[in-house]
Amino acid sequence: MAELTREITIIGGGLAGLSLAVALRRQGVPVTVLEAGQYPRHRVCGEFISGVSPTTLDSLGIRDLFDDARRHRSLCWHEGGRTIHRATLSEPALGISRFVLDGRLKRRVEAMGGAVKTGFRVQPAAMEGVVWAAGRRPRPGPWIGLKAHVRGVPMSADLEMHAGRNGYAGLAGVEDGWVNVCGLFQIDRTLGVKGRDLLPAYLEAGGNPGLAENLRDVEWREGSFCAVAGFELGRQPEVPGLLCLGDAESMIPPFTGNGMTMAFQAAECACGPLGQWASGELAWQAAVNRLRDALARRFRRRLAVARVLHRVLFDAAGRSLLQSVASAGLLPFTRMLSLVR
Repeated sequence: MAELTREITIIGGGLAGLSLAVALRRQGVPVTVLEAGQYPRHRVCGEFISGVSPTTLDSLGIRDLFDDARRHRSLCWHEGGRTIHRATLSEPALGISRFVLDGRLKRRVEAMGGAVKTGFRVQPAAMEGVVWAAGRRPRPGPWIGLKAHVRGVPMSADLEMHAGRNGYAGLAGVEDGWVNVCGLFQIDRTLGVKGRDLLPAYLEAGGNPGLAENLRDVEWREGSFCAVAGFELGRQPEVPGLLCLGDAESMIPPFTGNGMTMAFQAAECACGPLGQWASGELAWQAAVNRLRDALARRFRRRLAVARVLHRVLFDAAGRSLLQSVASAGLLPFTRMLSLVR
């Protein structure tokens, strides 16, 4: 029967693609992952995992990969350099860099008999047995994502959110004392800087000069700065017959801290339909439809709520309202968090 199991090819070796490959290998499904880049590598990512259940990680076969991850509980929200809210998470968020985690996932796939081939750049094509998990699909958009690892930046909580007029940045500790600084900003071509100077420049332009100055004065991890542009947030347009997973299917605004969790949950949703196709129980289009329905059910609410909150964060009146509500101690943070989980 093993010889009759059909192979699945996953385009993209990020969180969704690699964790799906591990889960499929646990079912005995032949898997090949084609990745355009190399490992290890840095990626624009918040690098903390909030809201994923141990059951999901167990079902994927990757729970032990997080045994030494940082456990973050305290959270602080700043608006224009002013602290407006502090909270404690009911369940700790896991802090681990993509530099470490992607490498661990790749090795787990290979240890289980799957193939991971790097340096393969493939164009999207609707084919049976092919899963497109290659991250964002390039689209015109107003956003730029920036990320770097720094060491020595002062922090008042395990997780920090710094909002401003032009966007926001999150700070989260990862391994070896490094802090991941990752931000989403409206593209501003007037700043007149490039490279790693972009991150403090965008923060300063948005009304966070204190954090910008702190970043200029601390140690930066070599090779960790990266940037990405040309994308839209929310559900991505469907391509007939193309089975998409992870950011290629939907991108939640990063302030929610739920992007990495959604990658694992999407892989969990995909295991059943793809395993059934591999064993001949489902036709390919039926597997595609079943997975799309499962992803819509699981993510519809959080994507809708995140879209509304994202607009509030980029609206002057909305930010003023948030500040007023938070100052009065009335910010329903726990409820807001639950709606984007």
